[in-house]
Amino acid sequence: MDKEKVYEAAIIGAGPGGLTAGIYLARAGVKTILFERLIAGGQLAISEWVENYPGFPEGIEGGMLSEQFKKQAMRFGVEINQDEVIQVKKEGSDKIIRTKSKKDYRCLGVIIATGASPKQLNIPGERELQGRGVSYCATCDGPLFKDKEVVVIGGGDTAVQEAIFLAKFCKKVSLVHRRDRLRATKILQERIEALKEKIEPVWNCVPVEVKGEGRVEAVVVKDVKIGKLKGIPCQGVFIFAGTIPNSSFLKRTVKLDRQGYIIADEDMKTSAKGVYACGDVRKKLFRQVVTACGEGATAAFACQHYIEHIKGTEYK
Repeated sequence: MDKEKVYEAAIIGAGPGGLTAGIYLARAGVKTILFERLIAGGQLAISEWVENYPGFPEGIEGGMLSEQFKKQAMRFGVEINQDEVIQVKKEGSDKIIRTKSKKDYRCLGVIIATGASPKQLNIPGERELQGRGVSYCATCDGPLFKDKEVVVIGGGDTAVQEAIFLAKFCKKVSLVHRRDRLRATKILQERIEALKEKIEPVWNCVPVEVKGEGRVEAVVVKDVKIGKLKGIPCQGVFIFAGTIPNSSFLKRTVKLDRQGYIIADEDMKTSAKGVYACGDVRKKLFRQVVTACGEGATAAFACQHYIEHIKGTEYK
């Protein structure tokens, strides 16, 4: 095992919350390392377009916005390490971060910003046909379905945004939702209505099976009111059925709710002293880029003061 590396603060996850926390900590002179197992930006990095983040009247590409976050964090001195954290444990007032590459990092304060991942439906055919027409990211895979028919499952903002994106490429988009109206914001619903020649809502239905021999050929849905089954022919199915928090490695570290989201107070403090949480991995009402950033700043401020208290350098 390599020699243990020492930092003042460690951030786990480089989504909007984690990167904002890094900016605030580094600007405050806190020696900070940030771990990200995939790409900086998290879900934001694979979002086609963001138009509700302040400061961009015409909107901005998700990948471009996340890259700006990353550059800003690095400019102030945040060290970004592309490794996966598998354990956080306490040793006195110190925290030991263990990574998948079997390296240990010692620090005083930790901010968890690991976000959440797309939830699977766990219906027949879904797992078998992943990568063969089943997708959880229209921005990633949409262009592969040019002039084809696809099904989008979900009724929230993400599902509707992705359906609108797919309409640029696809011949037809069937939007399957378990209710008779969408949960998405009004402006997105209006855009769906404007694209009714390309996007067809399938109301009061839930998916029960993805069918296909080697590739997706149809999605079978069930009418929740009358129980009738019907098949929707398609070459692709995009699933947006919510998310699950990336917190499985924290079960013995901090208190989680039944769904696995981290329980943290208004100062982002978790049940473990010196450990904070922000962004989509935290139990909260609203999961957006702007809320993740605000929480990241709060977590950084609280973490900074905790570190200064431990070091005996806090301003009194």
